[in-house]
Amino acid sequence: MALAIFDLDETLIHGDCSSLWSEQMVRLGWVDGESFMQRDKELMDAYGRGHLAMEDYMAFSLEPLIGRTPAEIEHLVGPWVEDFIEPIIFSDATKTIAAHRKAGDRILVISASGTHLVKPIAERLGIDEVLAIELDVAHGVYSGNTVGTLTYREGKITRLLEWLDAEEENLEGASFYSDSRNDLPLLLKVDFPHVVNPDPVLLEQAEKSGWPIHLWK
Repeated sequence: MALAIFDLDETLIHGDCSSLWSEQMVRLGWVDGESFMQRDKELMDAYGRGHLAMEDYMAFSLEPLIGRTPAEIEHLVGPWVEDFIEPIIFSDATKTIAAHRKAGDRILVISASGTHLVKPIAERLGIDEVLAIELDVAHGVYSGNTVGTLTYREGKITRLLEWLDAEEENLEGASFYSDSRNDLPLLLKVDFPHVVNPDPVLLEQAEKSGWPIHLWK
């Protein structure tokens, strides 16, 4: 049994769940729509160029959750996934997941988004195992802080190696699917890297290395 590892945003879904959740927080009236979404766009543009300090994005995006309980957020995220995420799941992604499952592979989503979003989205895809950015809970409510290593760039490798050790697993024969230059460190570490609708930097690397290039819809 080998690992089949998937990035989430712009890989399994046609969009970024963090930005889409920001739009939902605007609809909920938790933030000022214009200024909040402008800042979200600025930070996401930096992400796309590989220049984002993920700590900055998480501090920004988690501020509206401060003082809210995990149960409250879970209650709101479920319908949001159904209404806004399910329609943008790539059908090619679901087919690829099914093929790996049929082959007996162990499937893992590893994402630079918060676990409060990644876990319920992965569950809709039939995936139980997730590594994502962990949110701090203090006195029963979200504090606005994160816990541990952020699953971003090299942090994905750190968290994955910890998970492999805990699960007594290894990367022999592992596949990893991603769209982003930010995932090059992990793509270079697995036996079977796959790029999905890649950004220009990742496309250049894939063409140079002879990696499979998937144009998922």
